[in-house]
Amino acid sequence: MKNYLSLSKPRIALMVALTTGLGWALAGGRATPAFFGLLVGVSLASAACGALNQYLERAEDGLMRRTQSRALPRGAVAPGRAQAFGAVLAVVGPALVWVSTGPLAAALTAATIVLYVFAYTPLKKVTPQTTWIGAAAGATPPLIGWAAFSGTLPAQAWALFGIQFLWQIPHFLALFWIYREDYARAGFRVMPVVHPDGGTTAAQIAVHSFTLLPATLLPVLLGMAGFSYAVCALLIGVVFLGLGLRASWTLAHCDARRLFLASLAYLPLIFGLLFFGGV
Repeated sequence: MKNYLSLSKPRIALMVALTTGLGWALAGGRATPAFFGLLVGVSLASAACGALNQYLERAEDGLMRRTQSRALPRGAVAPGRAQAFGAVLAVVGPALVWVSTGPLAAALTAATIVLYVFAYTPLKKVTPQTTWIGAAAGATPPLIGWAAFSGTLPAQAWALFGIQFLWQIPHFLALFWIYREDYARAGFRVMPVVHPDGGTTAAQIAVHSFTLLPATLLPVLLGMAGFSYAVCALLIGVVFLGLGLRASWTLAHCDARRLFLASLAYLPLIFGLLFFGGV
C-alpha cells in the first residue's frame, strides 16, 4: 500500500485538492456533498498523473539520484501494475467529478490528465518548451473548482489560473537548475540542460518572477479582493521577486535553492490571503 501511495504523489494531490477547493469557494460554493465528491475526484485524477508519469519515466527515474529510490526503479511495484493503477484512477477520477458536479469540470479534469501524461511527460525528452505545457496542466485545479460550482469560466477563474501558471515557471526552473546534472543524465531536455550556460534559465526566472507580481494583483481589479489583500500580496510579491532576481543574477546553487523553497511558501500564502481575507 505504501508503494502505491508513493506512486500517487500524495503531496501534489493534496495541493490539487486545495487549489480546486479555492476555485470552488471563490466562485461562491460551500461545503456540500458535491464539493467533497469533487475533491476526491480531482485527487484521484492527480494520483493518476503521478502514477502514469512514473510508469512512463521509470527508466529515466532510475538514472537520476533524486528519483532512483522511487517504487518503480527499485522494483517495489511491477510496471504493469503501476500502469493499471494509474489507468483506473484516470477513469474513476474524472467520472467522479462528472457525477458530483457536471461535465465541464469533468472535461477539464480529463484534459489535464491528457495534457500531463501524453504531452508534457513524453515531450520532456524533446524540447524545453514542455515547462509551459506542464505549467498549464498544473494550473487547471482552480479552473476546475470554479467550473464545478458555477458551470462557467469567467475572468476571475482565469486570474487564478494565471497566478498558478506563472508561479510554476521560477519554481520548476530553480529545481531544474539545481538538479541539471541529474536531468542531463536521464536525457531530459529541460532548459538548463539545453542551454547549460544558464542564460536562458536566468532570463525566464527573472521574467516570470516579475510577471507574477502584477498577476497576483489582478484579483483586486476583478473585485475578488480588497485593499488588505493588495498590500500583503504586493509585499510578498516584492520579496519573491527579489529572490528570483538574485537567483537569476548569480545562478548559485544556494540562491536557486532559496528561490525554490520560497516558491513552496509563496502560492499557499497568496491563495490563503484570497481565501481567508481577500475582500
